[in-house]
Amino acid sequence: MKARAANRYTGLVDKYRDRLPIGQDTAAVTLCEGDTPLVRLDRVERELGRDVKLYAKLEGQNPTGSFKDRGMTVAVTRAVEEGARAVVCASTGNTAASAAAYAARAGLTAFVLVPADKVAPGKLAQAMVHGAVVLAVAGSFDDAMAVVKTLGEDGTVTVVNSISPFRLQGQKTVAFEVIEELGRTPDYHCVPVGNAGNIAAHWIGYSECCPGRRSRVTGACAFCQGRCPYATRLTDERPVMVGYQAAGAAPFLRGHPVKQPETVASAIRIGDPQSWDFAWSAVKESGGWFEELTDEDLLATQRLLATREGIFCEPASAISVAGAMRDVRSGRIPEGSIVVCTVTGHGLKDPESAVRQCPEPIAVEASEDAVRAVILDRIR
Repeated sequence: MKARAANRYTGLVDKYRDRLPIGQDTAAVTLCEGDTPLVRLDRVERELGRDVKLYAKLEGQNPTGSFKDRGMTVAVTRAVEEGARAVVCASTGNTAASAAAYAARAGLTAFVLVPADKVAPGKLAQAMVHGAVVLAVAGSFDDAMAVVKTLGEDGTVTVVNSISPFRLQGQKTVAFEVIEELGRTPDYHCVPVGNAGNIAAHWIGYSECCPGRRSRVTGACAFCQGRCPYATRLTDERPVMVGYQAAGAAPFLRGHPVKQPETVASAIRIGDPQSWDFAWSAVKESGGWFEELTDEDLLATQRLLATREGIFCEPASAISVAGAMRDVRSGRIPEGSIVVCTVTGHGLKDPESAVRQCPEPIAVEASEDAVRAVILDRIR
């Protein structure tokens, strides 16, 4: 039997190298991230009873289970390209997991600073098993981030938080994929907002796909090394960007940092977003808005996605769908719209919050009659 010609997907850097700040001859540090599913939420649409097309971009299907891998492949590839020996990040969990995995892949040491007792076990386990040096900081994510920024300033290690422009350059590729998958730009793109790098990165991507419209976020090709990403037009339109925050951690809604953010959604439990200005620019330029939802709202939507659509996401990820549903119902997102919601992380990142919402397993004897009785009772 003849072997077929290789046609293997090898990750974001190889696919979009001409739109990324990576040298043509630089080997990518990759786990084949990206290329994630865009799933139509048919049953949620029916429950809404509105004429909208609602999609979920399932970023939990990335190698470490979150959207962070998009940025990390570029950030760590650049770190290796520049001769770094170690990387560092502050994290509520997902960045730590991703940094640890990509550092391991590259043969670098990863140092991750996490707020003590505030990180979901699934995320902490990932960082630890990949060999990262985990430092539990007596304080919040914002306290940890302040330390990391200082380390980055003196060149001790390479910072791979979203204050690195290379992280946002990787994360912008979600916009490229959405346009490729839909064959057009969505009318609205809804994003969970914590540190706010992701909504900024989405806008960078959409702006680069529509080169006739420059953006204060993208600037004038500062990171493209002469290979201008505006050279190829993929679309004539950009979406309205909408960012959702948990009510207990909503600095964009308060207009200032929140000193002690609190929410069950650990991934967005951030009171002082590092991409504050970029995120505001993305929302204002696109004609979008920020909004907040309660923990009850996002947990109910996490459950809805799991039971109606078979999509298990962590609580922070559900907020984009929860917000979109509310804004569709209110008419703020009008009928006839195509709406994409970025679902940022897999539910196994934080299984405890999911289990708390579920009924206890039914105790039953190991007999056909006992099991059949339960089945018949539930399907009547």
